[in-house]
Amino acid sequence: MATKTPTATTLFGQLRGDWADTDQRVRVFKGVPYARAPVGELRFKPPQAPYRWQGIRNAQTFSPACWQQYSRNAFVWSRGEFPRSEDCLYLNIWSQADHQEPLPVMVWFHGGAHTGGYGHVDLFDGTRLAQQGVVLVTINYRLGPWGFLAHPALSAESSHDSSGNYGLMDKIAALNWVRDNISAFGGDADNVTIFGQSAGSSSICALMASPLSEGLFHKAIGQSAACLYPPGADPDGQKRGQALAQAALKITGISTKKPVTAETLRKIDNQSLLQAAAASDWAAESRIVVDGWVLPEPAGDIFRAGRQVRVPVLLGSTANEGHMLFPLNEDLSRSDLDAYLTQTFGSLSAEVISAYAEELRVSPGFAQREISTDLFMAYGMRDWASHMRRTNVATYLYFMDYVPPAFQIYLANEPNLDLPKGPRSAGAYHSGDLVYVFNNLDRFAIEWTEEDRAMAHTMSGYWTQFAKTGNPNRADLPNWPSYTIDQHHTLRLGSSIAAVLGARRQKLNLMQRRFTKNTR
Repeated sequence: MATKTPTATTLFGQLRGDWADTDQRVRVFKGVPYARAPVGELRFKPPQAPYRWQGIRNAQTFSPACWQQYSRNAFVWSRGEFPRSEDCLYLNIWSQADHQEPLPVMVWFHGGAHTGGYGHVDLFDGTRLAQQGVVLVTINYRLGPWGFLAHPALSAESSHDSSGNYGLMDKIAALNWVRDNISAFGGDADNVTIFGQSAGSSSICALMASPLSEGLFHKAIGQSAACLYPPGADPDGQKRGQALAQAALKITGISTKKPVTAETLRKIDNQSLLQAAAASDWAAESRIVVDGWVLPEPAGDIFRAGRQVRVPVLLGSTANEGHMLFPLNEDLSRSDLDAYLTQTFGSLSAEVISAYAEELRVSPGFAQREISTDLFMAYGMRDWASHMRRTNVATYLYFMDYVPPAFQIYLANEPNLDLPKGPRSAGAYHSGDLVYVFNNLDRFAIEWTEEDRAMAHTMSGYWTQFAKTGNPNRADLPNWPSYTIDQHHTLRLGSSIAAVLGARRQKLNLMQRRFTKNTR
C-alpha cells in the first residue's frame, strides 16, 4: 500500500498531490495551472502557457471558480456562494496510484450556460471513475463576458481579426496541456475522451467543428446539448458585445463619447461586467460565436458538410430536460401556439400539434415548451448523431427517462429540495444524469435506492468503457447497439435498460422532415 504523499513532474514543474480515498489507491492533484492568469493585458485574449515554477508546488487545494454570478433558488442548479477569481484556469486530476500501463483519459467540461459553474464540486469528484481504470481531468474555463465577449475593439487587436470564444480556447489549452503532461499522472495522451453536459456538451460539439482542436481528443461524449442550431441575429456577437460595453461604461461612469478601446474594456471591474451583461441582455443569444478563427463558420454548416472532427461519439439526453430549465408561459393562448408552430414548422404544423396532443391538453404553454425542448435537446442530439454516423464513425445514442430524486446537485452539504409532490416528481430533469455518470451517490445524503445504485453502476460503466475502447459495451451491461440513421437505434436508460428503435420517434421524425433535406 502506498504511504508517501503522491507527486508528479510536469513540463512546468513538480506537484505535490493528495490521496482521494482512504486506501490510498487513487491520487488527486488539485488546482494545477494549465494557463497563465487571464488578467490585466491577458484579459479577453487567448490563454497563454503557464509559467514554470521552482520547487514543489502544492496541488492539494482546488482553485477558485471563474468569475460568475452567484446562483440561488435555481431548482437543482443552485450553487450558493463560493470563491471566485479571474485567475481561474486550473484543472484537477484523479488517477490510480498503482497502475503500470498508461490509462485512458477522460476530460470533463462542466455545464452552466457558459455563464456559471466550475469543475471541482463534489458531484464531479473523479475518484469512482478513476477506480474504474481511467484518468479523470476536470477543468475551469472562463465564463460569461470574461470567456465569450466579442467586440470590434478586441477583434482589431487580434492577429486573426477575431474576438470571443475565449472559454473554448481555454478548453483547447487544457487539452494541449493534457497531451503534453498527462503521462506524468499515468494517462495515455493518445487515448483522450472529452465529455460534458449542457454547455459543456455544446462546447464539445463546437470543438468538433473547430480546426484548432484537431488531434487533441480521440472520442467524445455529449450529454444534453448540441451546437447545430442556425446562428441567431448576431452570430459573431459584435452587436451584443458593443451593447454590453456601453452598459458597463454607463455603470462605471466612464465616458461613452470616445470610441471604446480594448484597454478600456480591460479596466471594467468584475461586478460591473456582471451587471452590464444582465442590463444589456448579452446572454440572450449563444455565448459561443462564429468568430472566424476558433469557429470559422456556423457549426451546423461544418457538420452538414462532413468536415467536423471524426471520432467515435456517445450522445444523448433526458426525458424532461425543459422542466424548470426553459420558460413555461402559462399565459400563452392557443392562437399564440399556432403562430409559433406556423413560424417554426410551416406546413407540418398540424402534424406537430397532433403528435403533441397530450401536452396540449395540459396547456398551450406547456405544449410549446415541450416542443421547443425536444427540438433543442432530443432532436438536437439525434441530429448530431446522424451527422457523425454519415462520416462512418462509431456512434451511440441514449435517451434517459429514469427518474432520479431532485436535489441540489452542486451543494453536497445541503442537497435537500422540498418538492410538494415528492423528490421524484420532477421527471428525468436536466442534469439528473450526472450523479449516475460520476457514480457519486454516496457524496449526497439522499435516500438512494438499489435501482439508483444499479443505474450508477451501469452509466459509469458505459461511459468509462467507451473511453477505453470507443464502444460502451462490456459483458456485465445490457447490449447497446450502434446508432443507424435509418432505424435510430437508441439505448433507453429507464426502469429497464434496452435498445429501442428511436426515442420519441414520431415527434423527432417530424422535426427531421422540417429541418433536413434527407427524411427517413
